[in-house]
Amino acid sequence: MIYRTLGSTGEKVSAIGVGGWHLSLKHVSEKLSLRIVRDAIDRGINFMDNCWDYNDGESERRMGKALEDGYREKVFLMTKIDGRTKKEAAKQLDESLKRLKVDHLDLVQHHEVLRYEDPHRIFAETGANAALLEARAAGKLRYIGFTGHKDPAIHLHTLEVAAEHGFKFDTVQMPLNVMDAHYRSFEKRVLPELVKQEIGVLGMKSMANGILLKSETVTPIECLHYALNLPTSVVIAGLDSMEILDQAFAAIESFHPLSDEEVEVLLRKTASAAATGRFEPFKTTSIFDGTAENPQWLGEEPEEFQQLMPA
Repeated sequence: MIYRTLGSTGEKVSAIGVGGWHLSLKHVSEKLSLRIVRDAIDRGINFMDNCWDYNDGESERRMGKALEDGYREKVFLMTKIDGRTKKEAAKQLDESLKRLKVDHLDLVQHHEVLRYEDPHRIFAETGANAALLEARAAGKLRYIGFTGHKDPAIHLHTLEVAAEHGFKFDTVQMPLNVMDAHYRSFEKRVLPELVKQEIGVLGMKSMANGILLKSETVTPIECLHYALNLPTSVVIAGLDSMEILDQAFAAIESFHPLSDEEVEVLLRKTASAAATGRFEPFKTTSIFDGTAENPQWLGEEPEEFQQLMPA
């Protein structure tokens, strides 16, 4: 396994992480999910990704079981919350801690920052970040980040709003793949800013749940190598079988820093397919937007904003 430093935290994390969403898909039994997590840890992966809303909480429950018997101490454990209010965020965080069977998390991230209003809701006086700051002070979490998959401009806006409130994120999660480089690119617009600020980079959607592969332009190993070649701290992989877990390790074992020529070859192969965002539907459709389908997860608008509205 390759280990990298997580931004300015000083934490050492595996270059590949276990994605929580896949652990409770319909074709993945609980027994298999526990085997995937424990085998990944035994073989050197220490970064665990999850979310309060993944499969109605089943992903967290399964990971919680997998991390029993001494496995919790071997990992850097992350989950995400959707709540934009202090009340809703605190409630979701406590539910995640209970499902994961832990007393603290190494990292909690504001999930699906997809809209320009999201950071303003998060940093409102009664917003979600107030809950995470209190939880951090109480020892329930160590680091704070945010995620999003829609538009690099929204990520940059979120960093700006955080700075306006005197806050710096420890991590940022975003799509980083060989097609992103061609369309509404997080790699070109957000990644340099994260490197500059020494914020931990969590790459996701290296294959977009297999959608990139349907373009028939790149292989799974090429996708993983491209993402690993970027200044990512972790590339989070969806592991829904032992074969896919083996594939992730094969990518690690065969990885070497890519030359400019090797990168250019991959970009040339994907340029036409990637040009319109067709194979990145998380950017161009609402299919991947869980909080759009379930706005109740976000909670109410901030109280101070509601007070401005006419009676």
